[in-house]
Amino acid sequence: QVQLVESGGGLVQPGGSLRLSCAASGIVLDYYVIGWFRQAPGQEREGISCIMPSNGRTSYASSTKGRFTLSRDNANNTIYLQMNDLKTEDTAIYYCAALRSVTPNPNYLNPKVHLNWKVYRNWGQGTQVTVSA
Repeated sequence: QVQLVESGGGLVQPGGSLRLSCAASGIVLDYYVIGWFRQAPGQEREGISCIMPSNGRTSYASSTKGRFTLSRDNANNTIYLQMNDLKTEDTAIYYCAALRSVTPNPNYLNPKVHLNWKVYRNWGQGTQVTVSA
């Protein structure tokens, strides 16, 4: 059974940093695409980044590019989202999700697909990030 557990959220001041973790069990990360999403109150869930852990290929939404960085720890089956220079508009619940990839080819990663929350079947419970002075 696939299980994803996010952690690392909290309250941070504008300009600060947080590192979120997505710990996976029941799957081998090499065979999946992992996406990070966020949802603010009253807004649609937004895709912010995705990674193919098998080869390290990543993609970022324009709203987070240059500030957020994905990394992987395959030995611990964990994906990290390092968030720097946080802004008040980054306040949201952050989720990770897993989608089985059909090929290890890094060209498979397609932000138009893998930043769309509707294609993912397996989700974590979310972690709250609040950016406020």
